Amino acid sequence: MPDITEILKRARPRERSVTICLAGDEAAEVERLERQLAELSDTWAPESLGAKNPGEALAKRIKAARERMRKSETEFRFRALGEKIWSDLLAAHPGGKGQSFDPDTFPRALISAAAIEPAMTPDQVGELFEVLNQGQRDELWQAAFEVNTESTSVPFSVSASAMLSSLSEGK
Repeated sequence: MPDITEILKRARPRERSVTICLAGDEAAEVERLERQLAELSDTWAPESLGAKNPGEALAKRIKAARERMRKSETEFRFRALGEKIWSDLLAAHPGGKGQSFDPDTFPRALISAAAIEPAMTPDQVGELFEVLNQGQRDELWQAAFEVNTESTSVPFSVSASAMLSSLSEGK
């Protein structure tokens, strides 16, 4: 049986990250170009065997816009707060009747407190929230909340398992 001193030396707070695309304009451009490509696919027919498909130019523009979107992705990393900091944060943002916390103030405070990369103040979280949509705000909130509340076990990876299985079958 391991000694608690050795266990404590190995223990690290849970971390979690979420990646968010910050180029909303590029996302709209990809959607617009995808619609144009779909419309073209429904209507275009080659006039001759050597006719160049006009969808090729649209596909290249989509690829370039998607690459710009990828470059605008930002990873936000969160680390679990200790018991005292968590408790103090909850106490600073009490909820109303039947609520554990104030749903208006606690999410920004938690995101700020748990964010390790990039570090953010609550005011900076507010500024960020002004340019993010609700889904993106929810992703940040969910990551900060779950890093502090979910239990940790070794996750099963379907993708890695399938890949390793297919590699071993080829031997």
